[in-house]
Amino acid sequence: MLFESRSTQLDQFLTISSPDKMSYIARRGLSTLIPPKVASPNAIGAAQDAARMERVVNFYAGLPRGPAAPVKASGLIGRYQARYFSGKNASGAPLVHAIAGILILGYSMEYYFHLRHHKNHPH
Repeated sequence: MLFESRSTQLDQFLTISSPDKMSYIARRGLSTLIPPKVASPNAIGAAQDAARMERVVNFYAGLPRGPAAPVKASGLIGRYQARYFSGKNASGAPLVHAIAGILILGYSMEYYFHLRHHKNHPH
């Protein structure tokens, strides 16, 4: 019922007003009622759409089906991440490795800048 009254109002509007006298708002409102594919004359010919659709179907037919294979980790950081961070292998070992690395780096810097001096010159 609401659709019928709206349709008759639209018909009356189209017969009374010409496109030259239509305001921007009225044209914009009218353009949203008519889908662009229906309004275009090119939509009548289905041969172009069928060829385009065939290319899309052939493209998707060539794609592999099913879940993607898991990516194998490569590189030093990738293998370390796969071993200690990913999935069921997650552990606290990287934290221990970081602490050990900081201690080794700190001691080597301390030795280079200060402790090697004590080897030959005690205080």
